[in-house]
Order: sequence, then structure tokens, then C-alpha cells
Amino acid sequence: MLERRPSHDDLVDHLVRSTALRRGEASRVVLDVLAYFDETTEEFVRRRHRELQAGGAVNATIFERIAAELPHRAVAPPGLSLRQLRRIVYG
Repeated sequence: MLERRPSHDDLVDHLVRSTALRRGEASRVVLDVLAYFDETTEEFVRRRHRELQAGGAVNATIFERIAAELPHRAVAPPGLSLRQLRRIVYG
């Protein structure tokens, strides 16, 4: 039996109609957005830590900023202390 994957053709069609994106570009945008929202809290914390660290921020600032960003995710995780954030990154 074939595996059925959800189709997002209606969203791709909408993006093609409402933006300057071509179909292939719109499909990639949809897949990128879906991947972003599939990211777990732990993956988000690790990714943001790497990004902010690469930008020259220090850990004290990084963990405060991540803590401030988490409640604004599409599905906000439970509140995490700065210590819990550090443990996600460093184990």
C-alpha cells in the first residue's frame, strides 16, 4: 500500500497566485516553513544557541534571548529556566 502524504498544493497554489514566486519556489517555501514548525524545543534551543554564538553573543545573553523567544513559537513549550536551556545545549 502506498504511503499517503498530506498535500499542500492548495497552499502552493495560493502562494503562486499571491506572490511573485514560481511553483517550485513556492513549494520550497512551504517545505521550509513546515520544517521550521516541526523543530522540537531542544532543536530550536540548540540551533538558536549556535546562531547567536556565531554572531558573537555570550552565553548569558544567548540564554536570556532564547528564553524570551520561546513563548513566541507557534506552539510555545512550557517555560524553561535558564538552567534547563543550558542543559539542552551542554547536556
